[in-house]
This record gives sequence, C-alpha cells and structure tokens, in this order.
Amino acid sequence: MIVLGYNGFTRGAELFGRLYGATGVGRNLLVGHDAAAALVIDGEVVAAVEEERLSRVKKTSDFPAQAIRWCLDSAGVDLDQVDVFAFPWRFSSAVAEEMIAKICDAELPVAAKFDSLRRTGELYTGMLARDAVYSDFVQRTGYRLDPNKLALVPHHLAHLMCGAYLAGGGDAAFLVSDGRAETLSAVMGELRDGVVKRFDEGTVDMASSLGVAYGRITRYLGFVPNNDEYKVMGLAAYGPPPQHNPLLERVVRLHEGGSYTISVPPDVQEYCALFDGIFGGDSEKREEFDFRVKVAGLAQHMVEAVTAHQLRALTAVSGLDTLLFEGGLALNCVANTKMLERSSFTDMEVSFGASDPGVAIGAAVYTAGLRNRPADAVTTPYLGPSYGEGRILDALEAYGDRVEWQREPDAASVAGRTAELLAEKNVVGWFQGRAEFGPRALGSRSILASPAFPDIKDIINLRVKHREPFRPFAPVVLESEAPRVFEMGKKTSSPYMTFVFPVRKEYQERIPGACHVDGTARVQTVDERQNPELAALLGAFTALTDVPCLLNTSFNVAGEPIVCSPRDALDCFLATEIDYLVIDRFVVTKREGPGKMT
Repeated sequence: MIVLGYNGFTRGAELFGRLYGATGVGRNLLVGHDAAAALVIDGEVVAAVEEERLSRVKKTSDFPAQAIRWCLDSAGVDLDQVDVFAFPWRFSSAVAEEMIAKICDAELPVAAKFDSLRRTGELYTGMLARDAVYSDFVQRTGYRLDPNKLALVPHHLAHLMCGAYLAGGGDAAFLVSDGRAETLSAVMGELRDGVVKRFDEGTVDMASSLGVAYGRITRYLGFVPNNDEYKVMGLAAYGPPPQHNPLLERVVRLHEGGSYTISVPPDVQEYCALFDGIFGGDSEKREEFDFRVKVAGLAQHMVEAVTAHQLRALTAVSGLDTLLFEGGLALNCVANTKMLERSSFTDMEVSFGASDPGVAIGAAVYTAGLRNRPADAVTTPYLGPSYGEGRILDALEAYGDRVEWQREPDAASVAGRTAELLAEKNVVGWFQGRAEFGPRALGSRSILASPAFPDIKDIINLRVKHREPFRPFAPVVLESEAPRVFEMGKKTSSPYMTFVFPVRKEYQERIPGACHVDGTARVQTVDERQNPELAALLGAFTALTDVPCLLNTSFNVAGEPIVCSPRDALDCFLATEIDYLVIDRFVVTKREGPGKMT
C-alpha cells in the first residue's frame, strides 16, 4: 500500500492575510505552516521533506508541490500508483457547526458576529472544507485524483500517530499540545492495542491555547511568534526560577481533569497592555535584557506549571509507563525534562516530527492503518534528499572561482580530517547523506565546532549565524558516552534534541561551549546504526582531543531554512565566516580574494 501524506494550503497566506490581517509577524495565525510531504510504502516511511527546504521560504504554509514531487520521484512512484492521499486537517460539517455556534454564542455585538461569520465562511469554503482541499490538490498537481482517495485526518490525531509510529508502537499515554487544531489546542488520553482513547475532561479549546499564549509573550518581547519561542526558552535560563508568577493568577486558570482556560486578548495592542500591567513594563523596558529575562522566566514557568497540571491528571487515570508528547509545545525541551523527571512515567518520547512537519507523516501512517513500525525498520529522521558525487561536483565547479576542494579517499579519512579541523577551533559546515526531517539539524545538514573553546558560541552566533549572542548550542555525543558527560535522569538517549540535561560538573570546564548559562545542555545522542558518518566523526574527534562531544547547530543563517542542496550549502558557506565545508568526501575552502571573508 502506498500512502502520501501532505500538509499545506495554497490560499492560506492570502485568506488569513486579507480576512484577519495575518501578515508579517502576524503570520503565526496561519494553519498549514511547516508544509511538508511524506511517503509511506508497505508500512514504512521511505521519504519525507519540508517544503521550505526546497522552496527556500522559511516555515511556508503553501501547498507542498515540490515536496510531493520529490517524495514520489525519490521512490520512483507516480501519482496514479498512490492508494491514498492523507491530509492532516479535518474541518468536517460537525466542526463547521461548532465554529458557527461559538461565534453565535460569543459576547459580541450583532454586527461583529455577522462579520465573524462572513470571514469564517469565506475561509471555510475557500480553504478548509473538503471540496476546497480536493480542488487545491488538483489545481496544484494537475492530477484529478479519485475523491475517494483523499483522506482527511484530524490534526491532533495526525500528531499523535506520528509520535506513536516513530516511537515504535506499543501502549502509551499521550499528550498533544500545540497552537491550534480544528477547534482544540490540547488533548490527552491513551493508546492501547492500537486504539486511541481520548480523555474528554482533559481537552482544551483553542481559545485557551498555551502555545498561542506563549507566542503572544514571544511577540511582546519583540520576537516572531510561532518561530522564536525557543529564544524565550533560552532567555529564561539567565534568571532564577520565579518565586511568584502573576501569569498563573491573572491569565491562567487550572481546572479538574487537566484542562485550563487562558485569558489573553487576541489584539496585539490589548495583550501588550495586559502584559505591561502584569510585568510592569513599557515599550522601553521591553528592550532591556534583564526585563526580557524576567518575562521569559515567567512565561517558561507558566508552561511548566500548566504541563505539570496536565500530567498530574493524566497519571491519575492512566497506569501506563510511557508518555508520548507531540505538538508544538513538545519542542520546549526544558519543560520536557521536568515533565518526565517529576512524573511517575518511566519514559517519555518526543519525535523529530513533534511540531507541524510531522503531521504529514502522522496522517500517512494513520491512513495506512499502521500500529507499529516494521520490526527491522530503523527510526530515522534522515528521510530527505541526498546528492550523488556528480551533483556535488557540478555545484563545486559552478562556484569554482570562489572555492577550492580536496577529495578524501574514504569515509574514515573524512572523519579524521574533519576532526583535525575542528580541533583547531575551526567552524565546519557538515553536509552528509539524506537531509534530516523536522526543525532540528541532526547531523546531516549541520554546522559543527569544538565545545572546548569558551568563546566558540560567540563566534558562531555573531560571525556565522548572525543571531542574538544569548542563544545556546546543542552538543552532539555518542549515545554510549552521554551518561558519562550529562546527567540523563530517566533517559538513556536523546536523539532529536528534545530534552535538556545538566552537564556533569567534571565536564563543565572541559566543554564550556556546550554549557548554557544554567549549566545545562540540549543534548543529541548518536549511534552508529542511525548516523554512521557522524558517529565516526565523534569517535575520531574524541580520540584526537579527549573532548567527548561537538557543538551542533543548523546549517543556515537567521531567517533562512536549513540548507538542503549542495548549492544551498555553498551559498551559506560563502555568505558566512564558516571556515570549512565538508560535503560528502570533499573538504572545501574559500579561495583568496572577493569570496574570502576576513
């Protein structure tokens, strides 16, 4: 059976912009962001890529035409051969009726209700309804599929199925929490014997979305919502944990069963005024580092308090040992670790597709009727495009007036030579194999450096990534070495940078570049089966330097998607002060002259 999952709407940006003013920073309101496609053949995910990697438009919500075409071409499959097309949104008639009822029951003037109904109706008929989804596919692909082959999967169910499949199946309690699905923002329940049971008392309406509230504080601090929340999470570590949190008194109300209500007005000026009153701020204070740290700490504490409330309710009704956590909130790796360590769960899984790229995978595996992965399948995020030596040489020759290169004879030589470069305080662009799927660079399209140098974070932030100096970097370490360097708690591995761990005291001075201001690190563990090239490099680097890990950050600059192709990598390499580019077996340097940065 062949199933294609995809996420994205052609008219999303147009309709949300015209009807709701969702332009510029306000584009966080769009549904369908992180557009992507994934292909499942006979029970296995064989290809997946985000549209942004190919279109080069960061966090695009557009119909993923290029991603669909690449997935099919990579597997040698035609559209005629696809059995089901799975889409991770299901705005059914019942959902539409609920949307209408909420508008009619709202405390609004009659004229405002009619205006809201008009806009919602245009959005529904032009984008969200089944007929609109079908027409979008036909118009963008030129392929008139059988309407019976189009399967609409509820958004939160797609999130859950992505996490369940990538965790290997099996029984688990689950929590899905994000900005919004069709009408909800959070659900919890159990997955037993492949059957999903949702605990209705733990559901949260999208009007009380924790993700949206965190995003509004993100914007209040001058960052981009639905994009820069990790900056707020990173800032929070610069201050002590709050002793008192006014957000939990004036914004959040916790209820029985794990639900809650959050009261933040949707209008930017209104919620900025609300937050000024809560935090004692104004437009000038919002620019001050200490004020930002205070607000970020309160926002982070709010997330941790609310998710702890959800887990208390979940553990009270579920006796299962494992927790699946998916949705955009699952990218808050600081909260994830605290959730696990303070709960009765023995393990917690957060997939590499936890945020909206993963719903393309989730919709596909759900529609394919999969309960578990094939027994011999390796759970891998490396599902995107790869490039043969011919394509790489073509790209290098196209930039031949600006770069020069040397081909290493084999993989061991690549690892050894790269380890030598990294030991000398060089910053290296690392481009190997298939591109990783999801928002994290996991060692296929990465920028690497040695964490042994105290100033390495400043060098990368300012001279390479062109971003704020307070941003931390993730260490990547062999899974077998991780417990020696980090206090892993209940976790034995963390392959997708979704958990934060304290750096053991004896290593904090040895890897200062990997330590955040609070002595923690967002760790990625690697083993030879999942990523043999990166594992070999780590082994060679450790043998050479006795430093057990490397810094790993995404191969891009601020505002750009992670690189995908050799040409993308060369463009980024030449536009930054990255010292070397290692692309497959080629070690690339910049020629002296205009192309050489000083």
